[in-house]
Amino acid sequence: MNRRELIAALAAAAAPGGALAQDSTLRASAQAAWLYGLPLIEMATTRARALTGRGGMAGAINRFVHSRALAGPQSRAVTAPNNDTLYSSAWLDLTRGPVTLTIPPTGDRYISVAGMNFYTDNDFVLGTRTSGGGGGRFTIVGPGQAGSGPRVVRLSTPQGWLLARTLVDGPSDLAAVHAVQDGLGLTGSVAPPPPTFAARAAPAMDYFMSVAALLAANPPPATDGALFARIAALGLSADGRFDAARHDPAARAEIEAGVSAARAALQSVRPGPSSGGWSYPKSNLGDYGQDYVFRAGVALAGLAALPAAEAMYMNPVGDRGRMFSGDGPYVLKFPGNAQPPVDAFWSLTMYEATPEGQFFLVENPLGRYSIGDRTPGLARGADGSLEIWIARSDPGGARSANWLPAPASGPFTLSFRAYLPRPELLDGRYRLPAIVAG
Repeated sequence: MNRRELIAALAAAAAPGGALAQDSTLRASAQAAWLYGLPLIEMATTRARALTGRGGMAGAINRFVHSRALAGPQSRAVTAPNNDTLYSSAWLDLTRGPVTLTIPPTGDRYISVAGMNFYTDNDFVLGTRTSGGGGGRFTIVGPGQAGSGPRVVRLSTPQGWLLARTLVDGPSDLAAVHAVQDGLGLTGSVAPPPPTFAARAAPAMDYFMSVAALLAANPPPATDGALFARIAALGLSADGRFDAARHDPAARAEIEAGVSAARAALQSVRPGPSSGGWSYPKSNLGDYGQDYVFRAGVALAGLAALPAAEAMYMNPVGDRGRMFSGDGPYVLKFPGNAQPPVDAFWSLTMYEATPEGQFFLVENPLGRYSIGDRTPGLARGADGSLEIWIARSDPGGARSANWLPAPASGPFTLSFRAYLPRPELLDGRYRLPAIVAG
């Protein structure tokens, strides 16, 4: 791809509202279609890993499997895992009818159970914020299905992902959280395992054949009709038709060029507006509408992100975009009267960055992957202020107690999570202090 084509690709990604290129050529159609299909592909890939046991959570369709230990460096099934909650995961198939979800009483303990359609939108989030801490039984229905009872929730695609997060207050709390997990239940038909689909690195023809099959299994909303009109040159239809044989070698070369442009455009996606050294989530995080480029970027770097009312994810501005490359130390200081305003909890998590733009926890001397409002042993100032020291090596002295270790080498980034953010954080009246050189 030449410089002019790259600039055009980046401009398409940066267009207002995440609009895709309007050019109807085969190359532009392939670019738009690859980005549109990426969330479907990432969902299918993550589902396959879970059902076959890669990532340590083998299971069956319409059945929960539980992670019994907090995420660590071995946790590679989902990008950017948190280190605050235990996950419980169930892959849904509602083609044989609704399923019944049971959530146990959790009292004041934070829990969320997010129901994501196959396009990665959160169709519903149950738990502390919405249905309360008393638990209950809920009927999950699919498109066109009827449900009875006062607690019916709907998934907008026949297949989807149910992901529960239960707060853990340290290692001594694990047994109590395991009891909560054991109270989570799903009853309904056990569907057969799904077929295998191509991954995002697959050749274009294989990729689009898989996207077509996923479209057929999970029809897109009618509001995506304009997208399919724009990609008509590619021949990928909303009802899941794609004829690879119609494209001769010259056409396939154009398609591959469009895919390359899509990959380049994806690297330019930003999570949201920046202010004071942090980027803040866009208002449509977790419910993307027609913001296809943003949706694709989140599917790659933060699959299963919750909507802002449930959790806000803030990323720092480093010396290389979102990335830091220096050794540190860096410091994040919260004044005593300016602690993050949340009704659940907050944490700052360290990640190493992969060349593909995914983020994972990394081994360090302390076995500490995050610092938050529940981290034991942190040193605070006399006025209640808190300094978090970020460095590749121990910053020494009084700083050691508040050290968040960075990877020994390579780029790294951080994610600040605020669960159940209060209005002043949601509307921007409160801003995080910048991370600065120490």
